[in-house]
Amino acid sequence: MTNKISPAALKARIGEDEELAILDLREEGEFADDHLLFATNLSLSRLELDIYRRLPRRSVPIVLCDADGGETATRGAKRLRELGYSHVEILDGGMAGWSAAGFETFSGMHVPSKAFGEFVEHWHDTPRLTAEDLNARVAEGENLVILDSRPWDEYHRMNIPGGINCPGAELVYRVRDLAPDPETTVVVNCAGRTRSIIGAQSLINAGIPNRVFALENGTMGWHLAGLALERGAERRFGELSDEARAAAIARTEGVAARFEVRTIDMDELAMWQGEAGRRSLYLVDVRDPAEYEAGHLDGSFNAPGGQLVQESNAYVGAMGARIALIDGDGVRATMTASWLIQLGWRDVAVVRGALDGGSLASGSYRPDLPENNAPGPDAINPATLAVLLRDGSATVIDVGDSPEYKCGHISGAWFALRAELAQVLDSLPIAGELIFTSGQGRLARYAARDAERITGRPVRVLAGGNEAWRAAGFELEEGDGRMASEPKDAWLKPYDRADSQDEWMRQYLSWETALVEAVERDGGARFQHFPKTA
Repeated sequence: MTNKISPAALKARIGEDEELAILDLREEGEFADDHLLFATNLSLSRLELDIYRRLPRRSVPIVLCDADGGETATRGAKRLRELGYSHVEILDGGMAGWSAAGFETFSGMHVPSKAFGEFVEHWHDTPRLTAEDLNARVAEGENLVILDSRPWDEYHRMNIPGGINCPGAELVYRVRDLAPDPETTVVVNCAGRTRSIIGAQSLINAGIPNRVFALENGTMGWHLAGLALERGAERRFGELSDEARAAAIARTEGVAARFEVRTIDMDELAMWQGEAGRRSLYLVDVRDPAEYEAGHLDGSFNAPGGQLVQESNAYVGAMGARIALIDGDGVRATMTASWLIQLGWRDVAVVRGALDGGSLASGSYRPDLPENNAPGPDAINPATLAVLLRDGSATVIDVGDSPEYKCGHISGAWFALRAELAQVLDSLPIAGELIFTSGQGRLARYAARDAERITGRPVRVLAGGNEAWRAAGFELEEGDGRMASEPKDAWLKPYDRADSQDEWMRQYLSWETALVEAVERDGGARFQHFPKTA
């Protein structure tokens, strides 16, 4: 029997300085409707895929949330105990109980970071330009550069015409190469507001000589102003010059002093790692993903600095944890640390010499998956599955992401949320063998084990999932005609909506600007007020 904690008791615990993980097990779309300020969303459907990275310490205190403190939280508590987590409680009454107690709830995603962006703009009065003003300056031929602070995939999808991709933590590092003339005006943009504000203020905090502005409301503001966006652009920062590196290192020394950024060496990191059984430790490499894949400290995961600030609760699941930041020369780690400290993280440090000498791991981050080596359902290859489908001898259930399913899935496959398999399997017309798939096949393995327990019949998984199906030369079909579960597993950004995108954008931007007052009403944020720039 899992203990329950009252809303009042949880509210009091949030105000303490101890480690605490508030884990909301609902699907992302449900979480985005209403949740606690500092909750991290990891749905019951996908729990195993990210739990060991999100909560590395098995003894960390965890409070589980769902809609009503009922079945979802109870199932999650049982699963977490099976995975070795020893200190699990359930929020009594779930979100309904929290609201009934009169406490603040929040909609949207990554609320602490989004609210922090608004706090930064208010506190520092970060200079900003409207889309109309920027467009006029470009038309007049003003000496300016537009730096897009989003990850490459977001930039490549759509951007302000002429903008250069330079994700958040790279800005101070590379601005001298991208705007070598101190008379050049630098404009930083993102999709909405947060990364524009944080990016522009980063350059100001670092003391670059150029005039700096955030583009108010980002690409959404540009679109809403009736201006055309560029799509498929390839402009990106290039090789870093020695002069730019030296300038960035010198500038971040002042940032480190101003925001009290701590630096530790490898010996102290080893001490932190030795204490990871009683203090959660997140070892984060904040460099560009390509640099991380080329060589990184074993045990670290990649979260480019700008995204770590933008989505802190998606990377670090335990409040009060230690965060150790890694890059090559400390510039990006220092800038990231300065923002995390202002966000309210107490134990943040830049690791000196983490990539010097010794053997480094290579490739992308490979998460430690629970029970990954345990015997599982038999696998089937794409060619064999194709024969079964041709003969009407298989029913395929896709438990991956609903947006991916709509973009492309195996013909005839049903979409289902793993957490709803008991209901789905009871209602579907299952013909022949039951085959599970997902994007890469990892989630399908867990779902297939669940299905075996539910049905008592053997099931199989598609080896390598939909990626293997496509790689084998088989086509995927688009559409959402066979949805056995409501597609509530994903929160859609305004520009991902099928219709009324302009209205969704306006609502989103209004939501962002209103967050400061909502956070103040909640009273739980610990944003730090450092002296303003001169």
